[in-house]
Amino acid sequence: MEFRKPTGVLHKTSIDSAKNTYTTVAIAGQKRTFDEVHREAYDPIQLPEVPAAVNVTYKGDFLRPRLQQSLFPALQAGAISNVSLQGVTEYSQRKALALTPSSAIHPLLDLSHPSYGLPPALVGNFAAMGVRSIYPWQSECLIRSGALRGDRNLVYTAPTGGGKSLVADILMLKKVIGCPGKKALLVLPYVALVQEKLRWMRKLVDGITKNDPAFPRKVQNPTFTKLGNEDQVRVTGFFGGSRSKSNWADMDIAICTIEKSNSLVNAAIEECTIGKLGIIVIDELHMVDDDNRGYILELMATKVLTLKQDIQLVGMSATLNNTKQLAKWLGDAKFYHSRYKPVPVEEHFVFDNAVYPAASSIFCYKTTTQLAPKTQPTGNGLGSQLRLTPSRMIQPSPSKELKNPLDNAVVSLANETARAGYGALVFCSSRAGCERDAVLISQVMPRLDEIDSFTKDKRSDLIADLRSTSTGLDSTLEKTVPVGVAFHHAGLTTEERDLIATSYDLGVVKVIVATCSLAAGINLPARRVILHGARMGADLVGPSMLRQMRGRAGRKGKDEVGETYLCCQKSDLEAVAELMDAEIPDVKSSLMPGKRGIKRALLEVIATRLARSLESVGDYMKKTLLQCAAEDADDPSISQEELADMVNATLQELQDTRLIEADASGLELKATLLGQAIVASSLTPEDGLFVHRELSKALQAFVMDGEMHVLYAFTPVLAAQSAVNWKMFLTEVEQFDESNMRALGFIGLKPTVINKMAKGSTMKESTIEEIETARVYKRFYAALQLRDLCNEMPIHTVARKYDMPRGIVQNLAQTCRGFAAGMIQFCQRMNWGALAAVLDHYSDRLKAGAKADLLALAQISYIKSRTARVFWDSGYKTVASIAAADANDILPILLQAQPKKLRGKGIEEKNYHAKLLVKAHYICKKANELWGMSLFPLLGT
Repeated sequence: MEFRKPTGVLHKTSIDSAKNTYTTVAIAGQKRTFDEVHREAYDPIQLPEVPAAVNVTYKGDFLRPRLQQSLFPALQAGAISNVSLQGVTEYSQRKALALTPSSAIHPLLDLSHPSYGLPPALVGNFAAMGVRSIYPWQSECLIRSGALRGDRNLVYTAPTGGGKSLVADILMLKKVIGCPGKKALLVLPYVALVQEKLRWMRKLVDGITKNDPAFPRKVQNPTFTKLGNEDQVRVTGFFGGSRSKSNWADMDIAICTIEKSNSLVNAAIEECTIGKLGIIVIDELHMVDDDNRGYILELMATKVLTLKQDIQLVGMSATLNNTKQLAKWLGDAKFYHSRYKPVPVEEHFVFDNAVYPAASSIFCYKTTTQLAPKTQPTGNGLGSQLRLTPSRMIQPSPSKELKNPLDNAVVSLANETARAGYGALVFCSSRAGCERDAVLISQVMPRLDEIDSFTKDKRSDLIADLRSTSTGLDSTLEKTVPVGVAFHHAGLTTEERDLIATSYDLGVVKVIVATCSLAAGINLPARRVILHGARMGADLVGPSMLRQMRGRAGRKGKDEVGETYLCCQKSDLEAVAELMDAEIPDVKSSLMPGKRGIKRALLEVIATRLARSLESVGDYMKKTLLQCAAEDADDPSISQEELADMVNATLQELQDTRLIEADASGLELKATLLGQAIVASSLTPEDGLFVHRELSKALQAFVMDGEMHVLYAFTPVLAAQSAVNWKMFLTEVEQFDESNMRALGFIGLKPTVINKMAKGSTMKESTIEEIETARVYKRFYAALQLRDLCNEMPIHTVARKYDMPRGIVQNLAQTCRGFAAGMIQFCQRMNWGALAAVLDHYSDRLKAGAKADLLALAQISYIKSRTARVFWDSGYKTVASIAAADANDILPILLQAQPKKLRGKGIEEKNYHAKLLVKAHYICKKANELWGMSLFPLLGT
């Protein structure tokens, strides 16, 4: 199979004009796997030094346990053959590929070039993290757009893996380092991306100081260096249930989720500190038209545009089609489009055991469904199209489990990739599908006796790491990981997903089977991306999501090429063929009629006092993406008249629901106390009104001698969307004491209704009243899970009890902390101080997963829920007692707190103990830090 040479930069630049030659590399001859060529690229997860008191056997630098896990029965994947007779594939010979021009040939590709104005220490940090030069398109985007000078907004698009983030990093750091007192805000859509970027950025700015003559370097406290240096570039993350109280004075770069970034901007506007903000970078700008969260991005950017402050706006995405319109919206920004991808990608379409080039998918559909089977060449050139020839064939598998051609294709392609030493990423439509595919792929992978000792050792380490998590080792991963296969979806806990992703990145795991959401949620490139169908649940994925998944193919620095294979079945053939040829849709405003964004946008702009009259509301609307669409003759989505009518109707609705009010003249607008509370708590107007009704009932009769009423109060409204096991619901209610039964009645739930549902009835949700009633029952069911978590029931036990994936239970707890913080804000704005104090206490308990007596211990990393209780029962009741303990003394406590599971054999059990001892050392270290911080007031620091 032939691969295309990399196309390089598809737009002409001055750098291209000077380009005369490329450096090429060729490695021909005997086949060498990825592992053999890049063995030094492994960066094994090293264990910190383990004291000699622990009886563990080492061989070299690593533990050498033997994998004893029983595997799933072996299957045989279908053989894959080339249709052509050349006999040379990408796995038998490495291609000679043109590389990106080096900075030695083109000086502007060197970050130390004076045009970028970056301090040498920062350039050194970039180099230490693997960024020694930039691509031609990045150089042109930074310099020619004017964005590097900081006086122009910028919208740009480039393929996934093309280096978009580096452009934004340079712009943010240039602003923060070079402009005294200016701050940067980076907006990312997912918590996992925020956490990943936070780690990257903190390493990048290590030791970097700001060029701020107004703030001379301060001498660090010689005793407590943790107090830090205000000249250093400080990076803070805001996401999920994080309760960071940092303000602009405490940080230079804030990395946030969409919701947190909007709250930060609102707070800065209210506190009149918005002038400190120098640049806002919006990653994944295409999410502006996301049905659930897109409106938050649009209203945040529009508020900044309305302020007319000196704030640079930068938007980027791999999937933007109407870049020009988006640039117009963001303050007549410069727009830049690049198609450059550093690693060339071959795309394929798989149907009925045959592999075709992706470009021919529509011809494949016509050939298989519309043309006669005996179509002959006509002599006019059409015959070659009609007689479409596959590039490769996948033979049927002799194993009955792989009888389905679609399953056989997915498994065979993944197996071929892994056996050649490369990484494969398989996308599935559901969590159950992920686990099923992971099991099938593991059954065709090399058995333990075929795996080299180095790889077996690293996989054994991963098994031990997974086993030492708070939820224990998943029974399916226990059998798939030893042969290099894992799954990755929301049903796993954060710790499990992080361990699997890291091991895949290091080459320990060869195949990850993931849900489609992984495509945008984390950076995991692969040599080969395989799509098991093109659906998310029952619905076909859109062109943008398809582009995200296929964009994961190609690992710069590890692979010379990338490959994508979209495997589909006959019923989806037409839809998939059209999808592969479809254009990326334009990004539309989330304030459109029929969407909920316009009501939230107008309430926020009035509550933050950016608009106080009908005229100023109109000025605000002129800055929206919706207004740009109304002015665009090529965009018929809304007219000026429709826009005006929608704004007037929304303002009237906000007045009718008493969220805003007008003065006697009807011209002056302001938010009511309730409207201000809803904005402060980051709720939508609809959800805010529901919460207000529920809390108002609680103020009239609140049960303080039990916990269910307060737990219900900060159960997220969105938790009401989860399915309810009514039999479990009834079982729990039947065990309620008198106080919890009173809470049940005050909230408005009836045991007779729960009993009726448990016997098979269906709850009606036809009218608005019925929908709200159902929402209360579902929300209370989620509160039951929170009750168990607050009472030290481990996540895996709660998950098993309610028959839910443990990752979903963990996410509920994390989401709840963020929602609880919003509820506290809501109560404080409504002047309900007593209720806010009660909620605040239970928020701490939920974070700790423990009762009140364990809150101090739960501040220590890795000590939560059951672990904290075991420490308490073992006599360690204070932070100081753990700080004074020896790691070997608390190792038995950690063993006792771990989920019950059969002991391993010999060296495996010692390996597991060593992992826990590492955790024990870390716990002692963190306890010492907390204890030291508690002494600060005594020392007058």
